[in-house]
Amino acid sequence: MEKDHCISRLVFLKGASFAAFAGVAGRAVAADNGGVDAAQTGEAQLSQRPWLSTDVLVVGGGPAGVCAAIAAARNGAKVLVVEQSGMLGGMATQGLVGPFMTCYDKAGEKMIIRGLFEEIVDRLVARGGALHPKGVFGNGPYSAWIPKGHDHVTPFDPEELKVLLDEMCAEAGVKVLLHTTFVEPVVKDGRAAGARLFGKGGYRCVAAKIVVDATGDGDYAFRAGVPCVLGDGNGRLMPATMFFRVCNVDSEKLIADIEANKHTFHKKDGVSYRGFHWYVTKAIEAGEWDLPRRCLNMYRGVGPDVWLVNNGRIPGVDATDSESLSRAEVEGRRQTKVMMDFLRKYVPGCREAILMCTGSTVGIRETRHVSGEAMLKVDDVMNGVVPEDSVFLAANSVDVHGGKNNPMVSSYKTINANWYGVSYRCLVAKGVENLLLAGRCLSGEPAAAGAVRVMPPCMAMGQAAGTAAALCVKTGSTPRTLDAASLVKTLKAQGAFLG
Repeated sequence: MEKDHCISRLVFLKGASFAAFAGVAGRAVAADNGGVDAAQTGEAQLSQRPWLSTDVLVVGGGPAGVCAAIAAARNGAKVLVVEQSGMLGGMATQGLVGPFMTCYDKAGEKMIIRGLFEEIVDRLVARGGALHPKGVFGNGPYSAWIPKGHDHVTPFDPEELKVLLDEMCAEAGVKVLLHTTFVEPVVKDGRAAGARLFGKGGYRCVAAKIVVDATGDGDYAFRAGVPCVLGDGNGRLMPATMFFRVCNVDSEKLIADIEANKHTFHKKDGVSYRGFHWYVTKAIEAGEWDLPRRCLNMYRGVGPDVWLVNNGRIPGVDATDSESLSRAEVEGRRQTKVMMDFLRKYVPGCREAILMCTGSTVGIRETRHVSGEAMLKVDDVMNGVVPEDSVFLAANSVDVHGGKNNPMVSSYKTINANWYGVSYRCLVAKGVENLLLAGRCLSGEPAAAGAVRVMPPCMAMGQAAGTAAALCVKTGSTPRTLDAASLVKTLKAQGAFLG
């Protein structure tokens, strides 16, 4: 029945208008590909291609998705992860987002995001691809001289991470499909039952017992009909950022300049005046800086001359819309050019700096918040509430960019407790059975999601969702009926810290 459902016009072709378009497009292509008939596309092609079948389908191979896939496979499930790019790691590898934000408690005394995240960090450190967070402190070069909430970040090399994630998936027996785009969900009798995919070989379908939406944008859940909120619900989304890496920097000169001037760091009307604001002012006066920032944040990387720049601000980006996302990519590269020119002209130690790379995708902080069986609330985050069914603990601050309709304004609030917990039910999609959430699309208030959208919490969410998916397969449960106590017990046994 699911196969019939997969090739149904009602679900995938969206009516005669799409079918007509597909037919015209197919015939147009046929003229250039040796006369392949349009009947080989669309429904006919789907009916002829062999189905894929798996226990757990993970849609999206970013930090949350790859951890979900590894966790599910290690717990005995047959797992397929589909990723639209050519690599695993998402924002950590494609987007060059870094470092990993803090994985410690607020006091900076205990590593509380552990499990798979800790294993990844340890394996990176062992191969020289990361610095362990225990030796990295706030208010220094590895944290862009930000003191609050930035103790124990983890600088890492994205190239090493790409290879490590490949290795870990292979070790766990995860089947990985890169260059494969999720098109539509397969939903049967109110339950997630697989997906329609598109890759170099055309369309094909995969049947699954449990689906994990790790798309970041909640694409699977949204298309399956789960209620979602875009941004703050009033059309406002946090701005995007194009990350980039530079090398050939005289780090001693750069650090000396910051240390000599960091006493002038300040915030005015919600706008930060931090690193190199004294030069940004000069560049503005010279007509050489038109970015909606008044400073330039640089994080020192693993190599002695390597730095990561997290500074651009691209407002008004809806990453669920391809046209908006395309404009953001172009603007991000333009902003990178402005900042590179600035670095070479004004910043000590950067005259001969080399642009290593920009992110192959722009960094996105916020899109859809998917409705789940529970919602993470910002008051609970701030006050350290730990639900009984918490699947991970975190102390990451509430970090919201672009407030007051001004991309330069940001709000950064450290929590009032040592940590808070995230309920398993925040990862269980509402209204569609057999669907779990992992990553920044979890069920949460926008401000609360602003705390756990960063990569260590997302990786913990992935481990929890993947483990839950495997337990559902083993026990014949749905995510909604799964015994949360057994999930918590399994997570603890596999290295998660839950108090």
